[in-house]
Amino acid sequence: MVLQLFKASREVEEKKASAAAGVIAFHGAGRAAWSARDSVSLTRTGFTGNPVGFRCVKMIAEAAAAVPYLLQDVERRYAEHPLLALMARPNAGQGAAALLEAFYGQLLLTGDGYLEVAGLEATGQPQELHVLRSDRMSVVPGTDGWPVAYEYKVGGRKHRFDMRQEFAPVLHVKTFHPQDDHYGLSPMQAAGSALDVHNAASKWSKALLDNAARPSGAIVYKGADGMGALASDQYDRLVDELASHHQGAVNAGRPMLLEGGLDWKPMGFSPSDMEFQKTKESAAREIALAFGVPPMLLGLPGDNTYANYQEANRAFYRLTVLPLVAKTMAAISGWLAPLYDGAELRPDADGIPALAAEREAQWRRVADADFLTQAEKREMLGLPRLPEDE
Repeated sequence: MVLQLFKASREVEEKKASAAAGVIAFHGAGRAAWSARDSVSLTRTGFTGNPVGFRCVKMIAEAAAAVPYLLQDVERRYAEHPLLALMARPNAGQGAAALLEAFYGQLLLTGDGYLEVAGLEATGQPQELHVLRSDRMSVVPGTDGWPVAYEYKVGGRKHRFDMRQEFAPVLHVKTFHPQDDHYGLSPMQAAGSALDVHNAASKWSKALLDNAARPSGAIVYKGADGMGALASDQYDRLVDELASHHQGAVNAGRPMLLEGGLDWKPMGFSPSDMEFQKTKESAAREIALAFGVPPMLLGLPGDNTYANYQEANRAFYRLTVLPLVAKTMAAISGWLAPLYDGAELRPDADGIPALAAEREAQWRRVADADFLTQAEKREMLGLPRLPEDE
């Protein structure tokens, strides 16, 4: 009998006594929440909702639209031409700069740019050019995979552009996409993760400002014996007073009145909190990198890649703006050239102030090359041939 009692006592579960209340551990090992990557969502979060993305698109589109262009063929450079007149006044509502800015903006935001020609049936020559929104356009591929038509959707209506005509009514310019045959890859998609990080850091900063730009703290209630607890109505009253009188920017610096037994324990910023600003600046540089804009031109701190602002501006035009303009002008020329006897639109690098020093050096270098003929020098500089050179 004694042995049985002793055995039963050994089977009783032992628990360690604790004077503290139960503790619940929280951890944040969940997955990151990324925004959608479709063109509409990226435009909303990366252009209309992010200052860095907005500035990158505007800076490139405006700079590219302001690049002067010229029209020439093998024999001459034109000062007046029907194609130049069309580009100067493409439609009743836009000039050349406005049309090209809208086109470049669509290309940067979605990876696709579309131009429509109007008035061709009546006169045999294009009368107007219009930029079509990329998010409304869809490719209709044929059996061989090449586009046979484009569908433009506005509200509940659709308009189909037949690409099997003698002259294509729509020009589609797209950026390189290694995994898509019909649509381009926009810089917005490449910068999507950095945009989410930058937007999240901005929201965190806004929440901190709404909380009077102070770190959180804790109100400790000890009670008479040091182990007391607030009643439910006392707890609710305390929470309401904190929310109404001590939160928000309007209550910044307002003193807190604590009754007996209550003590305020402020909590300082954690190291992770202090890194938020650096994370935001790093995300901003990644966004600028995806678009090809030197961070120095955006006023981002901590970037010393270029020696000065002029060098960064030259790199911006040379590596980002000019390739975009050259690609677009070549596409427009290839599209409209059959209607204008093969004349080609080209960007005029000599008219860009940021590249004046480089162009001057190139002109001097070619002019001093005694082993070249005048015809070879003109060809190297992109000038048409003279009659005596033929």
